[in-house]
Amino acid sequence: MRIVHVSDFYLPQLGGIETHIADLVARQRQAGHEVDVVTACSELVDDSPSGRIIASTDQGGRLTHLRPRMIAAAAGAVDSGHYEVVHVHAGLVTPLAFSVAAKASTAGTPTILTVHSLVSYLYPAFRLANVVTRWTRWPIAWTAVSDLAARPLGRLLGTETPVPVLPNAVDHDWWRVDPVRRDRSDVLLVAVMRLAPRKRPLHLMRMLRQVRKAVPSDVRLNALIIGEGPERHSLERYLDRHDMSDWVSLPGRYTHEQIRDVYRRADVFVAPANLESFGIAAMEARVAGLPVVAMARGGIREFIRDGHEGLLVDGDRDMVAALSALASDPATRSRIASHNLAVAPNFGWADVLALTDREYERAAAIQRLGLAPKARPRPATRIAV
Repeated sequence: MRIVHVSDFYLPQLGGIETHIADLVARQRQAGHEVDVVTACSELVDDSPSGRIIASTDQGGRLTHLRPRMIAAAAGAVDSGHYEVVHVHAGLVTPLAFSVAAKASTAGTPTILTVHSLVSYLYPAFRLANVVTRWTRWPIAWTAVSDLAARPLGRLLGTETPVPVLPNAVDHDWWRVDPVRRDRSDVLLVAVMRLAPRKRPLHLMRMLRQVRKAVPSDVRLNALIIGEGPERHSLERYLDRHDMSDWVSLPGRYTHEQIRDVYRRADVFVAPANLESFGIAAMEARVAGLPVVAMARGGIREFIRDGHEGLLVDGDRDMVAALSALASDPATRSRIASHNLAVAPNFGWADVLALTDREYERAAAIQRLGLAPKARPRPATRIAV
């Protein structure tokens, strides 16, 4: 099958969407498919061995995906590729992805669109856009990376059936590690995130400061926040101002191999973001055996159960209490870690590839039958915008 993945963002930029698409491309190629990627990245041109087709050589740097020239080039690249399936990956502000999805689907190409973010953040904007573009009526197989992301999308689409969940996947065998034996009084907390406001790294710094105060002094506490982003300078200033640099580190961006090595000697993974649509970094840490501490209202709750694979909390104060409790309780850490290493979650590549193939078939059926999302009946007294 000839497949093209379309995304506003791709490697070498690192994030959940980028790494998932790259892994999916590799797996599909191993299965014998011809797979390309059309993206707004302007650093490489037609790098087919890595599965990339760059839509334009426009050297615009950041925000290239917002340019009409790039969007037109991406749509042209997809149209000229004669693909059997167009798999679009969208976030909240991804004009290239939505534009290509509109053109490909209305031109008759089976098109699947996976939403990787929570549209509830911009719910009014999506409703307003529908008045102009009628995007909810495009003949597309809509999917989302978690039930949390699927529900608001389903409300916008007004479909009679739930939006299918097409989650990110993790290579269980690769991420499972053999922990390094260490002194139980040495506790390493780890976070892997983009250092951007939405991920709340500065909030995490404040929580870590409180955790250090709450944990007994004989516990040698250290924290490693892996990632890069616009908040770095603010975080560095905070560490200096509160004399935390001797136990909290900001090493920058790590490769998967480096992160996996960290997990061999880490004790707890922390995810401070209020709303994660999925949380691929938390999933990888969970597979590596780490207890995960995360907010209960995010997509992470779909693979972390409170008290089993980690601890789910309702706010920053509760997260401080959960981290302090785990840092002070090696027995609970050991119990959760043993469970996580022994029991694999459901989000393996075999399962996700099978789900992806099924959604490709659904996209083909939608085009073959001329279907669009079927709206659920509305009461006569209700005015739909």
